[in-house]
Amino acid sequence: MRHPTSRAWPLVLLFFGLSFQAAADDHCQPSKWGANDEIGAANYVNPQQILAATQLVKLGESHGLGIVIEPGMPSFPPRYTQLQVVQPGQQLGVDTTQTYGWQMSYNDDLVQMWLGTGPQLDGLGHLGEGNMFYNCNEGKDFAQITGLTKLGTHQVPPLIGRGILLDMTRHFDVSAMTAGQVITSEDLKAAAKAQSITFKTGDVILLHTGWTDAKLKSEPEIWGSTIPGINNEAAQYLAGLNPMAVGADTWGLEAVPAGPGDKLFFGHSILLKENGIYILETMDTGHLAREKVYEFMFVLGQAKLKGAVQMIINPVAMW
Repeated sequence: MRHPTSRAWPLVLLFFGLSFQAAADDHCQPSKWGANDEIGAANYVNPQQILAATQLVKLGESHGLGIVIEPGMPSFPPRYTQLQVVQPGQQLGVDTTQTYGWQMSYNDDLVQMWLGTGPQLDGLGHLGEGNMFYNCNEGKDFAQITGLTKLGTHQVPPLIGRGILLDMTRHFDVSAMTAGQVITSEDLKAAAKAQSITFKTGDVILLHTGWTDAKLKSEPEIWGSTIPGINNEAAQYLAGLNPMAVGADTWGLEAVPAGPGDKLFFGHSILLKENGIYILETMDTGHLAREKVYEFMFVLGQAKLKGAVQMIINPVAMW
């Protein structure tokens, strides 16, 4: 299936290929949560973190962070979404009274899609380096066509904690960041200072770039072929803050194309593989930015499809 961004991707894929020609990772440090751990930074969720997060709900307001997924929307190739609505056994007014005792009319739906489309949770089995994934798990040992036998997103408990929004459009004094614009650690520090944000262990840190609000509907090919985002050094900085998850209102988190001297999408390896920190992509952060909601209770309970690598999500911000 050819989606709207197909023609725009050869250059991006070239960068991707060049950036990931890395030697196999022969050295691996076991997770700080133990050699058998499979949930990484989800270990931060505990009664104390949950109770502290509930204290952030003061106005009784909420906002779903998942954008609407539509068939044909741009996505990282070859990902796509197809939806069919059917009326099995009662199409065209078929009489169902003999079967059910009454004239029942109903719709069912079938979907064929890549779970890494639209608003999504990147699980710890999504991306590694040199065949090595989180907690020294080799891809050949757990990645089966029928599902992951380790690191599946079905094992991730509800992610509940303090959510932080860093409004990068406010930092750069723009309505939306530009294609490929890089966010450094100094930018993150400055944005946090301007918003009076002090980071805490177990936070969910979301970046608002304005990219999806500005481009998804008006210029879908541009939206899906390039994005502003963090560089490799900023990914290391974020990992050092010990968050539970890091996300953005873009489909890839890191700048595309990569900034000077950077490896494309290497922030995924830093966060997922090296630190067990989840990635949240294509989050709908515009409402929070407009309302200046920079701190909130974050709740995510994803669908539990056994062995899934990623999952479409609609986490909720409450304040």
